[in-house]
Amino acid sequence: MHRNFRVFTGPMPEAACAVGVGSPAAAFGFSFGGPDFSSGEAGAFGVRRPLRFLAHRLEMDEEQVAELAAILNELKTERAQAAVEERRSLTAYADAVAAESFDEAAVSDAGKRRVQSSTDVQNAVFKALRRIHALLRSEQRSRFAYLLRTGALSI
Repeated sequence: MHRNFRVFTGPMPEAACAVGVGSPAAAFGFSFGGPDFSSGEAGAFGVRRPLRFLAHRLEMDEEQVAELAAILNELKTERAQAAVEERRSLTAYADAVAAESFDEAAVSDAGKRRVQSSTDVQNAVFKALRRIHALLRSEQRSRFAYLLRTGALSI
């Protein structure tokens, strides 16, 4: 399988190392460019690393870090719920295909739940970004935007 690797130049804290898409840290909604360590080959980093990375890169004070942790936790919860709905919809699809007669209502309901879950995640990201914008000072917002633009951080 092909994996994209990004090279970072300059000194970076260990938290800036890659976080795999399937890792617990990625559940916060943030990921960092680099190899996917979620396969178990190198072990995934803990969930606090993205927060440490942002705190360091944005030079946040303790109050900001605490508020950002709450924002990220809410986003993580919404993404986890979406993952549950995704698995439920796939199960409903599989059950419909495996059954003697196709249950259109069950498939339709599963599809609607999937769409609603996606909308809920989109709304949670919107809310998180609005709260992050209000939390950060101007120069911090500029650095945050730079991290998003360069792909060093994704939400």
